[in-house]
Order: sequence, then structure tokens, then C-alpha cells
Amino acid sequence: WTLWLFTLSDLKTIVVPSTVFGIVNAYTARGANEYHKSFHTLRLRILPVCFWVWLTLLPFTINNQQNPSSIAEDRVNKPWRPLPSKRISPTGAKQLMVLLYLLSLSLSAFTGLGLRQAIALFFLGAWYNNFGGGDHSPLVRNAINACGYVCFASGALEVALGQPIFFDSSMRAWLGMICGIILTTVHSQDMYDQQGDALRGRRTIPLVLGDLPARYTIAVWMFLWGIACPTFWHADLVVSAVSVSSALVVAIRTLRLRTVRSDKVTFMIWNVWIAGMFAMPLL
Repeated sequence: WTLWLFTLSDLKTIVVPSTVFGIVNAYTARGANEYHKSFHTLRLRILPVCFWVWLTLLPFTINNQQNPSSIAEDRVNKPWRPLPSKRISPTGAKQLMVLLYLLSLSLSAFTGLGLRQAIALFFLGAWYNNFGGGDHSPLVRNAINACGYVCFASGALEVALGQPIFFDSSMRAWLGMICGIILTTVHSQDMYDQQGDALRGRRTIPLVLGDLPARYTIAVWMFLWGIACPTFWHADLVVSAVSVSSALVVAIRTLRLRTVRSDKVTFMIWNVWIAGMFAMPLL
């Protein structure tokens, strides 16, 4: 249960969307044989995909939460987390993090699935949590998030397929689009925690640009990506309409509803939209 609590906040942002991406894109992948593309086979792979994403995410979240400033912030905002609730000591959390990094990398190396992504996520996590990547520059913060999403998504795809993926031009373009979506809109998660970020000295987009300009950057890019994704996949009119309208919901809420509670709901809708975009190849 303690391990679960470390990742609880990230289930909606990482675990669910990445699992959706892996399963859906495995089903539609070019070059995958019919066995790998069969619904029954992919259904059996949902749990392994979900487990790989969760296990790879877990040491990152522990690293993110074990700093003294993070523990102090969580005592106020998320007192149920393992460290502020004293389920585990900071020393124990650090030892657990090292063990889980070794376990995650060893599992990927043993299976030959998601190894490149797991290694990349190890270095991205160290940069983000230990070398100021998540605090000192809003662009670097968003870029690390974008690269992390791509690693989780493509690693989930490898586990779903049961074989390493080849990054052909179509796959590179699709992952590049995902990277662009996250890079330009992921600061939706920073809108509701500006006070906490300011106290910790983080330089997030709303704190650097200001609240209203940051909201406009999210709204404009949401509208553009809402059009671009179905266009990329040559989606029909219904799917395109759903994509654009749901993106507009996020955009309008971001501009019009500015309370902390409203921003949290908007970010939840953003996560649902992301999962929908990840499923776009199937639609």
C-alpha cells in the first residue's frame, strides 16, 4: 500500500495514458504480426504493460518526494503520502528508490523490453529531481516532462508488442507530436499549485510569464493540437469533432475558470483528452 501511495497522484497522468497508448498502438502497429495484433493477446498484455509503466515510474516518484522541501510541501497539500504520514523514513525511501531503480532496469534488461526507455527515464528523473531540471527553467521542466511521456508511451508499446519497436518515420512523427503536445500544454498541472511552487522557488510557466499569459498559451495550443491530431491520423468527421470540442473544453475552462479547484478539474479533463489522443490510431 505504501508503494501504491507514492504513485497515486500519477496514475491519471502517466500510468493510464501510457497503458492506453501501448495497447492501442500495438493493435494498429505496422509490421506487427497477426498474433501480436490479436485482441485476445493484447488483452492479456494489459497487466504487464501497466506493471512496467508503474514499476518504472515508482522510483522516480520516490525520488521526487524524498527531498526535505517536498516532504514539507506534502505535509500541507498531500499529507497521505508515505513520507509526511511517516509510513517510511527518508533514509528508507532513498534505499527503496535505489532498489527499485535496479529492479526496474534489471527487469527491462532481462525481458529486452523498454530498456532504452527505462535508462532514459533514469537520467531524466535524476535531472528533474536532483539537478534542478524541474525547478530552474520552465522550458526545461516542460521538455523533461515531454521526453518522459514519450519514454513511458514507447516503452509501454514495446511491452504490449512483446518486441522492441523500430522507430520508422511514422512512429517518429507520432511520438514527436506527442512530445509537442506535452511540451506546450503540460503546464496545465502548474496552474493550480502556483502558491506551493512559489514557496519552493520553482520557475514554472505561470510564475515566469504570469497567470493569464500562461493560460493563453495552454488555450491556443490545445485548440491547435485538437485539430492537428485527427488530421495526422486522417480521422473521420465525428472523431475530429470530438477531438476539437474536448480540446476547446480544456481551453475555455483554463481561461474562464481560474480557482484552484477548477484548475484541478481542468487538469483532470486534460488527462482524459491526452488518453483520447493516445487512442487516436484506433479511431
